[in-house]
Amino acid sequence: MGARRFPHSRTMRAMKTSCSRLRNDVRMNGASRMTLPRLAVAAVAALALALSLTACENVPTYKQPSLIRVIDASYAAPAVNVTVEGTLIAGNIAQGTITAYGAVPATTAALVNITQATGGLLAQISDVPLAAGSQSSVFLTDNPAAPNGFALGVLQDQQVAAATGHSAYRFLNQAVNTGPVDVYMIPGGTTVANAIPLITALPVGGTPTYINIISETVTLVITPTGVIKPSYTSPPTSLTGGEVRTVLILDSQLTSNPPVVVFTANDVN
Repeated sequence: MGARRFPHSRTMRAMKTSCSRLRNDVRMNGASRMTLPRLAVAAVAALALALSLTACENVPTYKQPSLIRVIDASYAAPAVNVTVEGTLIAGNIAQGTITAYGAVPATTAALVNITQATGGLLAQISDVPLAAGSQSSVFLTDNPAAPNGFALGVLQDQQVAAATGHSAYRFLNQAVNTGPVDVYMIPGGTTVANAIPLITALPVGGTPTYINIISETVTLVITPTGVIKPSYTSPPTSLTGGEVRTVLILDSQLTSNPPVVVFTANDVN
């Protein structure tokens, strides 16, 4: 028998199908090689975008803290510790101390405790509003209505710089024995006899406010009200503008001349 022959048309169809499949394979492989880098770049970009969006969603909202410090003006209190919402702001401090600011979480009702450094609660105040970004001072003084008692308050401090070319000062008079005082900020070349008091008859425990003055070199002079002879004279102070200061005035416990001592703290700048 002779060899079996396949119809010509069937053979051609088989060859065409095989070649078509081969061309398709080559075309698909080529397309894969051509688009792979682009696909990789796109995948990386998509991944980076997804991660960045996830990171943005997961970042907690930042809440600015409140700044607080301690001014100890109590003659009767022993060395004390001061905590605000459980955070120690000052440890083992005594009269005449103005601490640096410490940061605590802002809250509408903070708890402030004054305890003896050796233990034991002396004074407490609750529901103290501490706004985000604000500055405050825990102010410890004696209680004139109770011998050996203590008064505790919180002062709102200025947290922004004084206006250009000006300086802001606040005076806290706790000189119980000296009583009301006159406060002078005397420019260079001027005597107290020719100066006008910045504050007249500042009372003990009076409500403190900031006073703006033109920035220049000045000397702080404090006298009992109506007395020209200085009770306290500071070294000349050069003010450049923007400064905010708190000045604490206390009775001198060891000398009668001068009868008062002064402690100055930087509120801003």
